[in-house]
Amino acid sequence: MPKKTLQSIVPSPAKIRELKSLQVLGDWIYAGNLWHINRYSASMAFFVGLFVAFMPIPGQMLAAAVMAILFKCNMPLSVGLVWITNPVTMPAIYFLAYKVGAIIIDAPVQALDFELSFYWLTHSLVNVWKPFLLGCLICGLFFGCLGYFVISQLWRWRVAYHWQQRKKRRAQL
Repeated sequence: MPKKTLQSIVPSPAKIRELKSLQVLGDWIYAGNLWHINRYSASMAFFVGLFVAFMPIPGQMLAAAVMAILFKCNMPLSVGLVWITNPVTMPAIYFLAYKVGAIIIDAPVQALDFELSFYWLTHSLVNVWKPFLLGCLICGLFFGCLGYFVISQLWRWRVAYHWQQRKKRRAQL
């Protein structure tokens, strides 16, 4: 997305400071990397967003926002990436995490007849919670690190490409 289009969509720092609802949070909410995109804030936002997306916890968006503040990375990007695990993709992602955890602790992969009910949660989840949570942690770390390094390298490649283009234009003058 072009920079000017992004600037027209995203509120300016002055407008963010005028919001009365954010004043409760103090001055740390206005830190530069939380709202601006640079190589570090974008790369770390991918790590935070993808890591939290694999965590089976309620309030993933809030957790991503808190982690974005702690790691001083782009908050909107971190919170938005959490939606990789949405109601459509969640079963496949969490089943992958369960299989990874089961393989690591050498537990048999059980056929899960998932049912969204309290009975299923109290009786069936008891048998699979260890490999499931371990798999979520490992997949979250793996995909978070992968996202961090891919975005960081793409950012470096783009900067180097633009430097080369600028160098060619200057040589033509």
